[in-house]
Amino acid sequence: MTKKLLFLLVFSSVFALAQEDLLKDIDTATTNTEVSQPAFKALQIVTGQSTKLSAKKEWYIVVAHRFGDISTGFKNFFGLDNASTKLGVIYGITDAVSVSLSRETHMKTFEGAVKYRLAKQNENFPVDIVGYHVIGLNTALNKDTYPYLKFNDRFSYLTQALVSRRFSDRFSLQFTPSFVHRNLYEPAIEDKNQFLAGIGGRYKISKRISVNAEYFVNFDNHSFYKNPLSLGLDIETGGHVFQLLFTNSQINSDIGYLTNASGNWGKGQIFFGFNLYRVF
Repeated sequence: MTKKLLFLLVFSSVFALAQEDLLKDIDTATTNTEVSQPAFKALQIVTGQSTKLSAKKEWYIVVAHRFGDISTGFKNFFGLDNASTKLGVIYGITDAVSVSLSRETHMKTFEGAVKYRLAKQNENFPVDIVGYHVIGLNTALNKDTYPYLKFNDRFSYLTQALVSRRFSDRFSLQFTPSFVHRNLYEPAIEDKNQFLAGIGGRYKISKRISVNAEYFVNFDNHSFYKNPLSLGLDIETGGHVFQLLFTNSQINSDIGYLTNASGNWGKGQIFFGFNLYRVF
């Protein structure tokens, strides 16, 4: 109940800010060109997905890096000695459908995903709606730990609805209901099926720089892990977008990020990192 109340308070606060920002811009004519622009410049808000898709026949190379817990100080040199990296590729089949493949080192997980647009914000429709589906394969699991391990146990799945609105040239907001299913799970600390709700936003502070934030509430009452909270900075530089970020989840795979956040912001257990997208 506390998690639900917290999420409602956060959502209400951000939505109120969005309305205030929209009212400030109400005397400025909104052109068709403006609303046709994507709500987000990067494919991720911070670590969670945004409603932006790659264009038709467009290739992206993705490098995502998370250093270790900075609260450990010199023990692991403020996280530099314990890093996690994700490498991936994304291809736009059409302007409305893209596919991706990535591999993350922390849990040695491969993820394949499909992302597709269901609706686009315009003068007749208020929001962008995008579907996102992920299949994860955890190769770190072994029979020493799980003697009866089967190949199917390595799989996990994620389904998300990404709903965003570009309120103005500067401000965008996204709501992200999510569902995760694991074939292999630890019943003492997590549920097999997990429902989450996320909210994220972007505020542009200059022509090429924006500040981003996102927060997900996991409604799994057995979860040992924390709700992921991340803050980021988008920097547009020519053919790529560079994102600097702070988060309480070192794992940067889509499924791991949502369900295995271990850091506590209140105790300074934060992971610094970056996302780099290069388009071809």
